[in-house]
Formats: sequence, C-alpha cells, structure tokens
Amino acid sequence: MSVLEKVPVREQEPQERAANFEEVCYGYNKDEAMIEASRCINCKNARCVKGCPVSIDIPGFIAKVKEGNMEEAFHIISKSSALPAICGRVCPQETQCEGVCIRGVKGEAVSIGKLERFVADWARENNIAPQPATEKKGKKVAVIGAGPAGLTCAGDLAKLGYDVTIFEALHEAGGVLLYGIPEFRLPKDEVVKAEIENVKKLGVKIECNVIIGRSVTIDELMEEEGFEAVFIGSGAGLPKFMGIPGENAKGVFSANEFLTRNNLMKAFREDYDTPIHKGQKVAVVGGGNVAMDAARTALRLGAETHIVYRRSEAELPARAEEVHHAKEEGIIFDTLTNPTEILTDDNGDVIGMNCVRMELGEPDASGRRRPVEIPDSQFTMDVDTVIMALGTSPNPLISSTTEGLDINKWKCIVADETTGATSKPGVFAGGDAVTGAATVILAMGAGKAAAKGIDEYLSNK
Repeated sequence: MSVLEKVPVREQEPQERAANFEEVCYGYNKDEAMIEASRCINCKNARCVKGCPVSIDIPGFIAKVKEGNMEEAFHIISKSSALPAICGRVCPQETQCEGVCIRGVKGEAVSIGKLERFVADWARENNIAPQPATEKKGKKVAVIGAGPAGLTCAGDLAKLGYDVTIFEALHEAGGVLLYGIPEFRLPKDEVVKAEIENVKKLGVKIECNVIIGRSVTIDELMEEEGFEAVFIGSGAGLPKFMGIPGENAKGVFSANEFLTRNNLMKAFREDYDTPIHKGQKVAVVGGGNVAMDAARTALRLGAETHIVYRRSEAELPARAEEVHHAKEEGIIFDTLTNPTEILTDDNGDVIGMNCVRMELGEPDASGRRRPVEIPDSQFTMDVDTVIMALGTSPNPLISSTTEGLDINKWKCIVADETTGATSKPGVFAGGDAVTGAATVILAMGAGKAAAKGIDEYLSNK
C-alpha cells in the first residue's frame, strides 16, 4: 500500500446495515492497525496533539501500536482520556487531530481515531484497565452528570487521589453517550458501559436517580455532605423547536425524545415495551450529527426518511462520515428547504409539512452564508412524522436552585474556559451546560480542564 493512503476500514454493507442496529464500522484488526501506525512519521512538534481537546500523546501511543505493544499504547492514551473507545468512534477527528496531521498535507492523514478505537477495544478484550491513584488526598468532590464531561472530570480527579462521587439524574450512567448516540454508532453494553466500568475502577462512585435541584441541592452537598468542590457537567437536554404552526401536532417529536426512547429505552428491540412512533414518511429538520442520528434511526425503523435543511449541503454541520453513511443507506437530503407549517388532519395527526425553497445570501455572524427565502417557492412535503433536530439548551433546574451561580442569556452556566470556575466559590462547570450542545470530545476537554482547576483550587484552599 502507498504510505499516502489510509488503510481502509471494513464496514457493514449499506443495504444490510440500513435494516439493523449493529455497529456500522468494524474497525481495524491488529495487522491493519500496525500497518496504519507505520504511516505516522512521529513529528517532533506534533500538531495532532495540539488539535486534540484532551491532549493525548498521539505520536507516543501510535509508536507503541507500530511495535505491537498495545498494552503500553493503552496506558499512554489513558493518561489523558477516560473514554478512548468512545472517542475513537464518535469524535470529529477530521477537524481536530487528523485535520492538522502532517501526513495529510500530501496524502491522507493517519487514521488516529481508528487507531485509538483499536487500542481501547484491544484493552477491553484483554482485560487491561487504567491504573488508579496510589495515594489518596482525603478530599471529597461531587460531579453532577455522568456524561462525557462528568466522567472525564471524575476520572481525572480520581487519578489525582480525590474521593469522587458522580450524581446522575437518569437510571443509568452515560448521559448523551447512552441516550443520544445510536447503537449502530456506539454500542452501549460492549463499549459505553465498559468505559464507565473503567472509570469506576479508578475509584469513582456513581449514584443514579439523583436529580440535583430536586433530590438535593448543590449547597446541601457542600454544606451538609462534606463535598469541598462540585463540578456541573449536566449537559444540555432541553430541546429547541422552530415555533411554527402545527408544531404541537401528534407525530412531531424532538430528536432528543425520539433518540432517548430508542437508545436508552431500547424501543428498537422487540423484547422491550417502550412505545415509539414509527412513521412511514419522516422529515428530520436540521443538519447536525443529531439530525443524522435521528434520520438513520427512523430509516432502520422502516421509514422513508428525509433530512430537511435550510442551507446547502456544503454547510451541513454534521461529520462528513455521518453524511456519507446516511446517503449510502438511502436517506433523502432536501437541502435549501425550510419548513413553515406542519399540516394536520381532524384528529391532530401530521399529514404534511409546508416548506419554502431557500437560496444562500451574504455570510452571517457564524461565517456561513445566510439562507434567504425564494419568493413564491412554497410547496408541501408528504410526511406523517416530523423530528426536530435543532439543538438543545441546558435545563434551568440547577441554575435556578443554586444561589450565586451566574448564567448567560442562553441559560448556560458562565464558567472560566481554562479552569471551569463559576461565579460560586468551589463550584466548577463544563461541557454542554456551559457551551450549549457541542461534541463529546469538547465536553471531555472541559471536564479535563475543570479537574485541573479543582485540583488547583483545593490544593490552595
């Protein structure tokens, strides 16, 4: 093989996978991983490390893969990342580590994500776990939310010797990893739960069914239960809607509800009683990764599925890999299209969606060209189900029950980007609760930064 080209990754055939929920990508075997690792030129000032939000020693672990020393490769990754099998699958490597890979200047970048996934999967299959702290600090830290930010912050603090307890509102730990990302992208039992077990092996305790702001407040955790610092990694679980007529109809869902029923509550499985609306013709409004996840899930449940997006395909915020997989599977893309009204019958059920055609005008504040309505371009889409995938915002429960905690106009917690410190002493925050909906790896980066900030705060206290 040419060193300019990646070792290809084996995948399920599109027609086959469109009818099941098994993982699409098979990943590398050991021989493939070692060949791909040999493409890395082990740069002195590795740009890939700077492109990684959790600063993994990428050349270091890849060098060990090249030698065939997978255990040492895993321990190198584990120093920086608590969730490597997850990151290897769902991180947008193409815009981060791989996006700045020197090998990619004259050819294809090294498949850093697929190598990380291989190493993490190998470690799981060979019962290799991260190494816990040898010394304890005797200080308690509470982490709110068992999603990527919370798990990362907890894992890093445990490695530093802190006594860490995660409080999770749902009945299972994992956050968006469990309820938001479909099984065919991120297997729950095999991958997510195994990664959470690794965090627990570091000494982290996880208490589920605890709603901070209802079951107990942050002030009570600090004043009555002896926690000296608190990290808020509660995510952004409140869905957004368009505010158009007919949006309250039967057959209109947020992507959040649709995916939670399917992923966390296993509605796709015949042996589960979780109810889910299986439409015949489904429109998913939005163009991000969540929209792709919802569309590909609806397709697997038997629907003809459309992505309806008001900008052009070039502006789709979803990962290129997800768009490619969705197209292969038969998702129909209706770009430069904007819904204006959802139509219903006498029973209040969805029977169609009025839309207008759009064209791109001048760039807006985001740098993307602003979509502008084309006059007299109205038309009706024949659909019986509409899924809104327009982003999410943080639930205000924590901010409204915690005195002295500042939030911004989007109801996100205000926190220092470097340390995670909030306006309330001893309280830190990061991930989607601070930024609004973003990626798993950015939430992990925020959790990592906050763990460092908490360590500095408690060390100087």
